[in-house]
Amino acid sequence: MAGNSQRKGATRRPGSKKGPTVGSGGQVRKSLQGRGPTPKAAERPYHPAAKQAKRDATKREGPARTPARASSSSTSVRRTSGTSELVGGRNPVVEALRAGVPAKALFVASRIESDERVREALKLAADLGLPLMEASKVDLDRMTSGGVHQGLVLQVPAYRYAHPDDLLVAAKKSGRPALLVALDGVTDPRNLGAVVRSAAAFGGHGVIVPERRAAGMTASAWKVSAGAAARVPVARATNLNRTLKALKDAGCFVVGLDAGGDVELPDLQLAKDPLVLVAGSEGKGLSRLVRENCDVIASIPMAGQMESLNAGVAAGVALYEVARRRSA
Repeated sequence: MAGNSQRKGATRRPGSKKGPTVGSGGQVRKSLQGRGPTPKAAERPYHPAAKQAKRDATKREGPARTPARASSSSTSVRRTSGTSELVGGRNPVVEALRAGVPAKALFVASRIESDERVREALKLAADLGLPLMEASKVDLDRMTSGGVHQGLVLQVPAYRYAHPDDLLVAAKKSGRPALLVALDGVTDPRNLGAVVRSAAAFGGHGVIVPERRAAGMTASAWKVSAGAAARVPVARATNLNRTLKALKDAGCFVVGLDAGGDVELPDLQLAKDPLVLVAGSEGKGLSRLVRENCDVIASIPMAGQMESLNAGVAAGVALYEVARRRSA
């Protein structure tokens, strides 16, 4: 019956009535402030214009080569995966900008505590004409999936892998015997980043990874490399065994790293020759076919009960030993 206050639902429960809407009073004024110029449509990874630009670039580049044989050609054929990557951390960002990596935008945390690296990153970005995008720490955390970004995140195109032939060309130009590292079955991008960093520190000319079932140059690998990925090329091999054979035909010796090696690393007589150091995964080590393609299997002498080292550490130790022997 109309007006019957006893009917269920006819009256509002105490405390359920909404209060008056409070005005912003300037509370959201800061969020409405500009955050710098908006990137062009072709520079936004998920914009249709960017996807079309990527398709056009792929058509211009043509199909990727298969590394059948190493040659002295100076043409650099590179392959791209994905649309863009985010490089986080002050050192990696500065190193990438110093190396002239074709970045798309630099994201800077609001109220960032400035130091020499931050100031250099901002100056380099300004000199390159990069859009500077202010972002909150929450936004940067979300962009980097919770990674340590230190208030700086650089958006770069997806990593452009070199061809294995390019690494030999780089070695020839350097005037030093080739020193390469190949990774067999290494799936942790942090190990790849560590190997790239060690290669940069000890005069390596590049790193080779298989195209399938292997770690790639993701943002995590960039981070661990501390920017060395901007200076040391990483090549992808369609078939690692065929690539190792081609490198042997080009005059390189292939040295596998394994705990049950034929010789210990300090006794390796090939250190001053063109070398390819091959490191396997910590769990399985070198695969059977890769082991068969090695000229020598070398082990790293260790004290105590340690049986193996992960790929990043093993490659770093081997690179140091080769660099020491070469400088002696």
